Parts: sequence; C-alpha cells; structure tokens
Amino acid sequence: MDLQLAGKRALVTGSSSGIGAAIARELAAEGCAVVVHGRDRARADAVARECMDRGVQAAVAPGAITDDAGADAVADAAFAAFGGIDILVNAAGGTVRGDNPAWTEVTSDEWLLSFSLNVVSVIRLARRLIPGMAERGWGRIINISSIGGTQLSGRLLDYGAAKAALDHLTGNLSCAVASQGITVNAIVPGTVLTPQAERWIGTVAAQQGWPDDFTTRERLYTQDFAPQPVPRLGRVQEIAAATAFLASPRSDFTTGALLRIDGGNTRTR
Repeated sequence: MDLQLAGKRALVTGSSSGIGAAIARELAAEGCAVVVHGRDRARADAVARECMDRGVQAAVAPGAITDDAGADAVADAAFAAFGGIDILVNAAGGTVRGDNPAWTEVTSDEWLLSFSLNVVSVIRLARRLIPGMAERGWGRIINISSIGGTQLSGRLLDYGAAKAALDHLTGNLSCAVASQGITVNAIVPGTVLTPQAERWIGTVAAQQGWPDDFTTRERLYTQDFAPQPVPRLGRVQEIAAATAFLASPRSDFTTGALLRIDGGNTRTR
C-alpha cells in the first residue's frame, strides 16, 4: 500500500533509540524527511544516517523537551532543517524511575517531571507546530501512550497517571484542531521490546527471582506478571507500522483514536 507520505516532513521526538527510532526509520522508508530528536547526539546522528540510507533527507534536533526553552530549541532546529513540519510524533516519554518503586517512594518532584516529560512536552511542541499545519490545512500528531494509562497495578502511579492524561489530551486536542485539517491520535502499546523495557524486566526479574535468560523472562512476564493472550512482548516495528498509517493521508477519517497494540493485554469485555 502506498501511504502517500513521500515529501512529507516529520519530527519524531525520542527517536534516538527504541520505538522512536523504529518510527523514524519507517517514516523514512515511506518517503518522509525526518528530524531525529534525542538527548544523545551520537545516537541521534546514527538514526539520521539510517534514515538517509532510505533515500530521504534527515536532520538531528538534540536536547531535552522537559522545559519550554528546550522544546523551543528542538522546534527551531526542525524548522531550520525543512522549513516546516507536517507530522509530529511524540515518542519521547517513559518512567522517571526504573526501580519499580512503591508509590510512597516517588517524590513530588518526580511526579512533576513525569508529567512534564509525558504530557506537557506534547503541548510545548504542539503549540509551535500546529500553526504551520493549520496554515497548510493538513497535519498529523501521533502520541505514543501506554496501556499503563488504563491498567491498574499499584505501581508506577506517576507514569500511569501521566499516560492517562495524555490519552485525554489526545481526544480533546483532536476536537480543537479537526477543522484545521489536523488529526490527533495515540498509539497505546503494551510492553514493547526496547532497551528500556529490557532494563525494566530485569528489575522485575530480580524482584521476582526469575532466571537470567531473557526468553524465560519474556514468557514469565507475559504469562504471570502481566498476563496477555499473545505470550510475547511487542516489537518496535509493529508500533512503527501503525504510526506510519496514522501519519498518512490514508487516515484522514481517523482522529481522537487510541489504537491499542498490546497483545490483547487490555480486556475489551
């Protein structure tokens, strides 16, 4: 299927590794010029080179987006590279702490940082990019959320609350900009095999007394710790493929959607 993305310009936050990097590569393969963002310049440069190997332009916009000045600098770098951005993929995010803390151990400052990273960063960049999309009468915003926004576990309360807020923001923002030709959707992954997820499962494995080999840990995680019908973790390519569709003109009638890609983890009945 031709997704009709050739010539579009995308900024993918958090794309120096993991899900974001897979999305950047997928959009490049579909013909998008891609701005790669991350805090590690060397890793971002490597992903940008992979995008260029697919025959498109690529640029790097390094830096943090957890404050207004940092987000403005990233947006400015994206504008300088391509003159405008048609597609914003908000893949930056994650847990502030990786030690699976009890809720009583998470400080107020960590709560604020979690919301700044997972929610407010989306608003910071949307404020900068939406005016240009509206002027052109076409734009896409795709937020990478998590089933943590709906699944209750008694752990990672700050992360789950932030992702729930992101889901709510997705729906409300989609209503606010629909008349301007802009769609806003979210991908809601389950646990996806990334370096961060491997570290997280390693923490859980140590707490649960699981053996060292990852194949066994993956099975125990998806069968016992977070049971789901598909007994494996997601793969970054699966998230990237869905994101490319939502970024494309093929998805003009889809907005405000929360697309779950979670191996059946979220029960619908």
